[in-house]
Amino acid sequence: MRIHIATDHAGLDLSHFLIAELTKAGHEVFDHGPQEYDPLDDYPSFCINAALAVRADEDAGVQALGIVLGGSGNGEQIAANKVHGIRAALAWNLDTAKLARQHNDANVIAVGARQHDQAEVLELIKAFIAEPFSQDERHIRRIGKIATYEQTGDIS
Repeated sequence: MRIHIATDHAGLDLSHFLIAELTKAGHEVFDHGPQEYDPLDDYPSFCINAALAVRADEDAGVQALGIVLGGSGNGEQIAANKVHGIRAALAWNLDTAKLARQHNDANVIAVGARQHDQAEVLELIKAFIAEPFSQDERHIRRIGKIATYEQTGDIS
């Protein structure tokens, strides 16, 4: 699986840990930054670039997912969700990580680096990557309504 990862300063060490672990597990991981610690960095650029890369891979028929990290993961999720076609979900336990994929076909996971230790985050990420979309008609319909709104501004 191709994985695009981005963070802010709060998740930098965690990002490096995840890149090493996911690469070791056989994933192709792309780091969208930052490359060094800066407590005043602006995460939106990093997270939007990771989300754009996920979208570009999907458009090219390449299986890809994204990971965005921050202190809470909230701002990073919001930034990633600004990219057309991205469904970023904040995960804080195994159920939310799995349900993001099962019910929402989320293609980006957001996690708060200050909310979990490295082992917990790795477990959330592995669960997110491994969980397939259910293909249930009700979930397809709901995702379709979101996509229609995103494209047209119409609420059905």
